[in-house]
Amino acid sequence: MAETSTKPYLIRAIHDWCTDNGYTPYLAVSVNERTQVPREYVRNGEIVLNAGVMATNRLNLGNDFIEFEARFNGVVRAVMVPVEQVTAIYARETGHGMAFDVAKPLAEPETSRIELADHAAGDSDEQTHRHTSARLSPVPAAGSAPGPQPLPAPTPRDAATEGDEPPPSSPKGRPTLTRIK
Repeated sequence: MAETSTKPYLIRAIHDWCTDNGYTPYLAVSVNERTQVPREYVRNGEIVLNAGVMATNRLNLGNDFIEFEARFNGVVRAVMVPVEQVTAIYARETGHGMAFDVAKPLAEPETSRIELADHAAGDSDEQTHRHTSARLSPVPAAGSAPGPQPLPAPTPRDAATEGDEPPPSSPKGRPTLTRIK
């Protein structure tokens, strides 16, 4: 019998940590043919989803799939994400979380401004995507540090500036979040 992946357990742990601390857990997902999300909200093969308890209904953080219902532009839609496609889970307010190594995303054309499925906060997915993109780094080379690693602490942000430009990345323009397998 194959050993169960630690990834769904880590996702649940970070989700619980976010919820317990009053933060909003965001999932960054690499979209493939098995990912069931509203395709019109996919940008560059990725989507960022608010997985907070106030933004979802029937949330199930399973070992194989993350499933819930959420409002996209006021319309309730079913979401089903294979756990293996989750590239990161993090707190929207602080950026603290964990990133994961995932296969290359499905290419999707950028067609229009994207609205986030968040009936509670009203953020735009475009803003959220910028925040996530600023923190995700390229997949590390083979042989780099194996196993999960905590993310570096991001620069604290004042609540009054939430929704503005993301915090600066490293000097070479590389994001500060590290992906793991």
